[in-house]
Amino acid sequence: MADSSFDIVNKLDHQEADNALNQAAKELATRFDFKNTGTTIEWKGDEAMEITSSTEERAKAALEVLRDKWVKRQLSLKTMKPDDPRISGKDYKIAIALQAGISQEQAKKLAKLIRDEGPKGVKTQVQGDELRVSSKSRDELQTVQALVREADLDFATQYVNYR
Repeated sequence: MADSSFDIVNKLDHQEADNALNQAAKELATRFDFKNTGTTIEWKGDEAMEITSSTEERAKAALEVLRDKWVKRQLSLKTMKPDDPRISGKDYKIAIALQAGISQEQAKKLAKLIRDEGPKGVKTQVQGDELRVSSKSRDELQTVQALVREADLDFATQYVNYR
């Protein structure tokens, strides 16, 4: 019998991220507490966003609005890495990096977790920015998924290519 497998990945749904950003920008434009503060939120390339505001407090509040929209769109907050507010001229800016893909270091950490705490018949293999998990038993694979879900990781995980 052939092995069953799945891939553990960290992918960001760019359409949902764009929708969350647009909803946050619309709310910032219409909310009374953001009037005349010049608060904006926009994309900076494909993997980054930037919040700009005239005060540090409004910039932090805009970040909270974005986080709220992020969660409502069922995106993981672990994919968002905001910097501390910095002053740029008269404005305060918050750069937000978006994390996608699993680094080699993260894949090794995940493989070690599965090897140490998971079922014995499970094999892991790093493939680029994802981790392939395989076993003869589908029940063991489901046990691994539960183990990874419960682990306190500093990155988001999804499961794809379940065979």
